[in-house]
Amino acid sequence: MQLMPTEDTTGESGTQAAPSSASAQCRPAGTHNDRLRATFDQHFEYVWRLLRRLGVHEASVDDAAQQVFLTFSAKLSLVVLGKERAFLTGTAYRVASNLRRGERRSYERADEQPIARAIDPAPSAEELIDASRKRVWLDQTLDRLPLDLRAVLVLFELEDLTGPEIAKLLDLPVGTVASRLRRARQLFLEAAEELRAALDERGEAAR
Repeated sequence: MQLMPTEDTTGESGTQAAPSSASAQCRPAGTHNDRLRATFDQHFEYVWRLLRRLGVHEASVDDAAQQVFLTFSAKLSLVVLGKERAFLTGTAYRVASNLRRGERRSYERADEQPIARAIDPAPSAEELIDASRKRVWLDQTLDRLPLDLRAVLVLFELEDLTGPEIAKLLDLPVGTVASRLRRARQLFLEAAEELRAALDERGEAAR
């Protein structure tokens, strides 16, 4: 049974025009739940990782991922087959944006000295290469970027997407993606230098 419309009504976000009541009645029973389960199994780790890299606090990321998939479930009839990842990416970006507005104040108050709490003064060589410490350093650096720049940088550098792919996922012109990526790289390097200097200063003070 053909589930897709005969004419192309697909948007870049992965959705299509709402189906008629007649076509909705023609769907096989169980299609919704089967597709939801398949999408969840295939993309949950990606959505969780993306939300975390977009700055959602670890304590909130499970709820945020659930919110993404609840939105996907509610709009499943509008999501074109094969465009699930695009829809989930755009939804995760919006969920992260909303959550970060509420989290920022409490997170900043709780972590006024994130380096001091996350990394011991004068760490050993083994500690510096520990994966968990690298993640802490990466998160602290990314936290200094605006979300619109952070999203492009994360998708390009950490998720290995191309500029045109990111443009489609975030519904942006390719030129905008390129300019945001350049700016994000610049700010990331500046933030990394600031964090490194702060760490060196703490190491010196501990001697």
